[in-house]
Amino acid sequence: MSTETDARQQTNGSHDEVSDWMDSLRYVLDHEGEDRATFLLTLLNGEAYRRGVDLPFAGTTPPVNTIPADEEPPFPGDRDMERRIKSLIRWNAMAMVVQANRTSHGIGGHISTYGSAATLYEVGFNHFWRARTESHPGDSVYVQGHAAPGIYARAFLEGRLSAEKLHNFRQELAEGGGLASYPHPWLMPDFWEFPTVSMGLGPIMAIYQARFHHYLVDRELIDRSDARVWAMLGDGETDEPESLGAIHLAGRENLNNLIFVVNCNLQRLDGPVRGNGSIVRELEGVFRGAGWNVLKVLWGEDWDPLLHSKAGDRLIQRLGELRDGDLQKYVVEGGEYIREHFFGKYPELAELVQDMSDEKLARLRRGGHDPQKVYAAYKAAVETPDRPTAILALTIKGYGQGEAGEGRNISHKQKELNEQELEYFRSRFSIPIPPDQIAEAPFFKPDDESPEIRYLKKRRVELGGYLPARRDAAQPLDPPSLDDYRDLLEGSGDKEISTTMAFVRLLTRLLRDKKVGERLVPIVPDEARTFGMESMFRQVGIYSHHGQSYDPVDRDKMLYYREIKKGQMLEEGITEAGCMSSFIAAGTSRMTYGLHMIPIFMFYSMFGFQRVGDLIWAACDARARGFLIGGTSGRTTLAGEGLQHQDGHSLLLSAAYPTIRSYDVATAYDAVVLTLDGMKRMFHDDEECIYYLTIQNENHIMPAMPPGAEAGIRKGIYKFSTQEAGQGAPVVQLLGSGSILFDVVKAQNLLAEQYGVSSTVWNVTSYIELRRDAMDCERWSRLHPDDKPRQPYLDTVFQDAEGPFVAASDFVRNVPEQICRYVPGGMTVLGTDGFGRSDSRTALRDFFEISPQHIAYAALYRLADRGQFDREKLVEARKTLGINPDAPAPWTV
Repeated sequence: MSTETDARQQTNGSHDEVSDWMDSLRYVLDHEGEDRATFLLTLLNGEAYRRGVDLPFAGTTPPVNTIPADEEPPFPGDRDMERRIKSLIRWNAMAMVVQANRTSHGIGGHISTYGSAATLYEVGFNHFWRARTESHPGDSVYVQGHAAPGIYARAFLEGRLSAEKLHNFRQELAEGGGLASYPHPWLMPDFWEFPTVSMGLGPIMAIYQARFHHYLVDRELIDRSDARVWAMLGDGETDEPESLGAIHLAGRENLNNLIFVVNCNLQRLDGPVRGNGSIVRELEGVFRGAGWNVLKVLWGEDWDPLLHSKAGDRLIQRLGELRDGDLQKYVVEGGEYIREHFFGKYPELAELVQDMSDEKLARLRRGGHDPQKVYAAYKAAVETPDRPTAILALTIKGYGQGEAGEGRNISHKQKELNEQELEYFRSRFSIPIPPDQIAEAPFFKPDDESPEIRYLKKRRVELGGYLPARRDAAQPLDPPSLDDYRDLLEGSGDKEISTTMAFVRLLTRLLRDKKVGERLVPIVPDEARTFGMESMFRQVGIYSHHGQSYDPVDRDKMLYYREIKKGQMLEEGITEAGCMSSFIAAGTSRMTYGLHMIPIFMFYSMFGFQRVGDLIWAACDARARGFLIGGTSGRTTLAGEGLQHQDGHSLLLSAAYPTIRSYDVATAYDAVVLTLDGMKRMFHDDEECIYYLTIQNENHIMPAMPPGAEAGIRKGIYKFSTQEAGQGAPVVQLLGSGSILFDVVKAQNLLAEQYGVSSTVWNVTSYIELRRDAMDCERWSRLHPDDKPRQPYLDTVFQDAEGPFVAASDFVRNVPEQICRYVPGGMTVLGTDGFGRSDSRTALRDFFEISPQHIAYAALYRLADRGQFDREKLVEARKTLGINPDAPAPWTV
């Protein structure tokens, strides 16, 4: 027997007793208020628990609107006017997609998402969402990606987008320009603010954006304000782990500036979200359990008299019995079906609607399509003082499309409408287009002096301006120069340190720098001690909106875990996705808050591009700036950790990100030069990029920076050391990077001392930057045959280089191979293709064939190919160097 059925039987079996309890509750509510009722119910609940009563968990509330009709505030706008405007936007959004697909069949686009969400957006645009002004930072609105056509259609009525732009929707290369498919700030930098269409990323980015606002206020970098973050998302989108994976943070941090609006149209891309259940009930339990305020907007005004009738309790019971698959069916089948299968189940419900026509039953609106209900929820959300709010709005996907897709599983894929379907749409929303033009699906915009346009513009003026819109008003920073940190270029003397240690020392110094120190945002996913960053606990503190209300167990230590409200470090816990979301919030703060912040996110390099590559891509799209620091990088430097921790491919993955400048740091001075160069490029020169630096935990005696090496470090390669084996000795060119650079130097010594081979070792800080430079030169020369060809930097560097080239890397061979075609005579590449495994660095490098012995042998083999080394001596050299010719290829085992 279900709990619900059991409860009904208990109620029916003791009516007088239940009435007494209910009367008592009503008396307390009427005479002493909600707080007193809550107090008494809590006492009763506690007493029942102490007496061993197994109380059912109530994560959900009855299936009605959270805000009763008699408590709704009056609607402040002209509902009829707003309906006409909304109808025009619906039409133009639909026409834009239809026209685009007629011009270029299969170009895609979405009609149905905005169809379901139009009221949710229009109430926001007309009454709540504020633009940034000199006196207000503005609200951040994360638009659901598939609703983009509706946002474009509104901007068309506002006069911000032309009809030509709308006609060229999803045809950005068309003459006159077009519109991006989804919210892409990279492609439309003055329009879109946040990239959201990779589903699930919008919600998590919104959460950390709201928290970053608190961070800036608590650090007194911006003034306190009532600015809010609104995340518009779909119910199907909540299946993505990122959508709900961080809601506990919002509840824990009491992010009262955060509002989620979940468009519960009950459909995914191909079918129902929860056909056998209820996504509203599910999400209500999830959000309430995470400490959120949940407001349900389920039923429109037409339902109010039904719910307040004498059959209201039975109606609520019947609504609670429904599955989402049933609700979807009612949309498609119409009023007669609703009368029989919904109201017809109980006689009192059938009697309730006996005087209502089938047409009226079919038109019983869901709450998400009722401006009054949506407004009430939005107003309650912005007035919630102590926690985030989730608004669950019940809608119909493809609302207004009729048989073309309304409520049907095909609605998400609907791109084209025939003339009959267009006529239905026109009539449903009273669009003033002549019948003989309907087939063309033309755009419609009233005159600028029309009541509709004047009303629309007036509402936005009162809210500060148009949205979405991106404004970059940040003043350039004046970062420190290399001369200010010259002492960090002098090497480590006789002390061995790692590049991780060197970078942390630099970061510690930068945090004290008067020019940029307060703008730095160190971000780490619970690995601060691993990376040697615990000194920052004391230096700048760990940010906590609530401060530190407990006495930490290591309080007696100098470097105890110190949480403070003005803390600068974001120690996010074990969540790379959360850290990356904070990185995006900080890295785009120049647009959101009008000031540059410098995020520095340090992580296990294996858990960067592999784990949160989608968020890194979103960061690039959002034009974020900052530093990604891949700690413990390389396949063999992290001894003992094994397959899932050893990174040999992040640099290869990073090569696909157009705005990321990737460098494999080998020395302490490399880290200093590249960090200061990045600060200058990004925060002074206004370059749209992100710096990715890979650093290691392997200790070496760090050399001083060679004279004149700075330009090469930035461009990607410079001469590190030369070893002469005597006049007339054969010569090889050895390329190394990261920790393997020092093994390449060992190979250089082996070649000189045992085989009489001279060599030059090159420190390659970035194969990716070298390749991009060569590609640029090659393309320019190809397209300008009448001009002198441009010379890649590699040509300049290697113009006097003799002998064969051998490169060794702690990353897969594809990383160095990016420059093979630009190296004279090609290049032999050694790398770490295959899975990592647990062992010592020495054993791992021998296994992956990147040890000094393997590097030296590869050089001898290349010399033998050129006739500069006796081929018959290769077998002897192989034995001497301890190389097993029968070992399996490391990428096969």
